[in-house]
Amino acid sequence: MSASEKPLHIDIQVTLKDVKTVYSIGALAFEGDLPASIFHLQLITNDIAHAKAESEVIAVFHTNAGHVTLHDTAYNADRNIATGNPYKDLVADLMKRSVRIELCGATAKAHNWGNADLLPGIKVNTDAMARTTQLVQQGFVKITE
Repeated sequence: MSASEKPLHIDIQVTLKDVKTVYSIGALAFEGDLPASIFHLQLITNDIAHAKAESEVIAVFHTNAGHVTLHDTAYNADRNIATGNPYKDLVADLMKRSVRIELCGATAKAHNWGNADLLPGIKVNTDAMARTTQLVQQGFVKITE
C-alpha cells in the first residue's frame, strides 16, 4: 500500500449467485473519460466472474446514448466528426464478457440508422421501454444509467 492509500474495510461482503440485470442507458454520464454505464457493466461482470455466478446481463442503449452502438462510418456521420466511435472497443469487450448489447428500435428510426450502421453483434429491439418492461416482467432487475 502506498503512503497515500488509505485502508478500506468492506463491511458488507456481497456474493452473487444468479444475476439477471437489464441496464437502461439513455444518456452518457462520465467517470473521467469513461462512460459510467460502461464502467458499471465492467464492474458487475468482474463481480460475476469472481463469484462464478450464473448471469444474464443486457444493456439497452437508447435516446441520447444510441450512438455508442454505431460503427465508425455511421458514428462519424451522426456525430459530425472523423475520429470514429471511441466506444467500440469497450462495447466489444463487454460482449466478450457475455453482456448482450441492444439498441432501441425507436432511437434507430429517429436517427435513420439501419442494421448495417451497427457494430457487429448489436441486436435491435422494438423500443427500449417495451424491452425493459418485458425483461423486468421476466425477473430481470432494471438498472437505469
